Amino acid sequence: MASSMHCKSIIGRCTVGLRRVNDLKVAACTSWMQHRPLSTKFPEFKNNPQLQSHDQIYKFSLENPDQFWSTLARSRLQWSKDFDTVKDCDIIKGHIKWFLGGQLNASVNCVDRHLDTLGDSTALIWEKDEPGTEEHVSYRQLSQMVNRISNMLKKHGVKKGDRVAIYLPTSPVAIASMLACARIGAVHSVVFAGFSAEALAGRIEDAKAETVITADEGVRGGRKIPLKKVVDESVSKCPSVKRVFVYRRTGMGTRGKNDFSLDDEMAKESDVCDPELMESEDFLFMLYTSGSTGKPKGIAHSTAGYLLYAMMTQKHVFDYKVGERFGCVADIGWITGHSYVVYGPLLNGATTVLFESNPIYPDAGKYWEMTERLKLEHMYLSPTALRMLLKEGDNFVTKYDRSSLRKLGCVGEPLNREAFEWYRDVVGGGRCDVIDTWWQTETGGICITPRPSEEGAPILPGMPMRPFYGIAPALVDQKGEEVTGNDVKGALCIKSVWPGMARTIYGDHQRFLNTYYTPYPGYYFSGDGARRTKSGYYQITGRMDDVLNVSGHRLGTAEIEDVLDDQEEVAESAVVGYPHDIKGEGIYAFVVLKGEHDMPLDKLANELRGMVKTRISSFAQPDMILFAPGLPKTRSGKIMRRILRKVAANKPDELGDTSTLFDPSVVDAIVEKHEEVYGKKQ
Repeated sequence: MASSMHCKSIIGRCTVGLRRVNDLKVAACTSWMQHRPLSTKFPEFKNNPQLQSHDQIYKFSLENPDQFWSTLARSRLQWSKDFDTVKDCDIIKGHIKWFLGGQLNASVNCVDRHLDTLGDSTALIWEKDEPGTEEHVSYRQLSQMVNRISNMLKKHGVKKGDRVAIYLPTSPVAIASMLACARIGAVHSVVFAGFSAEALAGRIEDAKAETVITADEGVRGGRKIPLKKVVDESVSKCPSVKRVFVYRRTGMGTRGKNDFSLDDEMAKESDVCDPELMESEDFLFMLYTSGSTGKPKGIAHSTAGYLLYAMMTQKHVFDYKVGERFGCVADIGWITGHSYVVYGPLLNGATTVLFESNPIYPDAGKYWEMTERLKLEHMYLSPTALRMLLKEGDNFVTKYDRSSLRKLGCVGEPLNREAFEWYRDVVGGGRCDVIDTWWQTETGGICITPRPSEEGAPILPGMPMRPFYGIAPALVDQKGEEVTGNDVKGALCIKSVWPGMARTIYGDHQRFLNTYYTPYPGYYFSGDGARRTKSGYYQITGRMDDVLNVSGHRLGTAEIEDVLDDQEEVAESAVVGYPHDIKGEGIYAFVVLKGEHDMPLDKLANELRGMVKTRISSFAQPDMILFAPGLPKTRSGKIMRRILRKVAANKPDELGDTSTLFDPSVVDAIVEKHEEVYGKKQ
């Protein structure tokens, strides 16, 4: 198995990025990097002269995965009982198990073990929606909250293996509730507190959850969100639910027949609760991913493997140092919030920010005012948020002191060059690494990322570049054959196994196999397409289901968007396909401009088509370009492309649920604009 994981094209790649304007020889660049130190060191390997460079350790992680991961697991996690088998994996069958025989508890690793040394240090900074206000929670205070909620849940009959639905705003109570579930062995299922009652009910029912933890209301962007009202509507459709705990966020009084005040019930309980001993492969949590069609998938993650991978990636991707303040602004309802707001930072004894608001409330300086006030060393956000803020201009950034920042992370859709450069040069002042990461709910943590690397290795815009330790990417063609060499494209797969991998789709393992392992036997299939550059780096080309087939030519939508976004007046864009009588599929580009613009729209549209023709091909030119007031996005910043596809296909009556959108009104504006410009028929 170890030899099959050895990807020569990856290991032998040059570890320095080459800018297009400076085409250095790969051999020379490799030589330059050979003696540079690691961007983040491994104390476990400091006495091994053969494991001192990034390439040496990366190669070791692929060729000796048992030794690599077992060493780190024993060094970095606290075990109640040591494991006796490092792994039992068969990637062809989608059978993944790590650290068998071991026992541990996630809450102990995230909280208890830090109490002696970091007990009075800040664990959580709650950046509340109210502008300029925050609350600090120490590790000791977090421990008390976790234990009280643990005892509360046990008192009400919640036991090991039960699923608990959490529908809360990003807040200390939400993090304590997640860790309380982990402490008693319950499986938490956090649902983004922006989903509709129908979406929440579907997730509660699929998980067969008997317990729901929510709040009276959420607060976001100065608006109150009636969370309890949504839960009441959901629970009316969920006979499995026996109890609902309600946290007082705003003081809005609500009470149903199965309701309990979380605040009052917590106050009755002791702040001491013995942790449940969990087997390594016991589920820690499940998290639903929602596709454009079909039933949501409850992705289930194990305890030990997930914890180790979240901890490792947060430490080594961001070069995190104890005492720094880590500002991941994702909502806890998404995997980014799980791995890089909660588990990764707390496992590393970090101070982590809980961001309750949105990036433009009260104005577009929100992130940067917070950075100055909290003196953040790290920022981790989405490309969509970046493009939205870029559109608002530099002044909202430059009027705040950002000198504390050291690393600038990005996660979500591919990061275009203009946004990358703005992030690096305006936000970071050219001082900070921009770390554009690729990973998924299913991978548990970051898989492809510019860091770790050799110290000072260049970072190229528009690509995550390097695989993380233990990750062996492979590009696979339509016949299921691996595409070797550089300057090639294919389906992005991973042919190694790693501890953070998801274990199943809850209640439907066959769907899990069909989705991730059957399409390309012997590989984990990500669903994304990618390009391996001439220098051996990885660039994401977009979802495989976002690939257009225009007159027999396959095009990634992200490739076209990257060109459009480079035009100086364009803030962001989204490209989708639509039925075309002649070409099979036409190209429709929705383009959002930055504030005021001087160029007439018809001239701008022609310029955009010309740019695409020059940089990709004539067949990649958009047939239709709509200058839209905005794009339909979820509150986490994800563009809802299924809505745009329906608009492009003249099917506005089939838009589906828009309740998760940050601003649903933008959909009506887009539909109206489309009908005004292109009419009902194309």
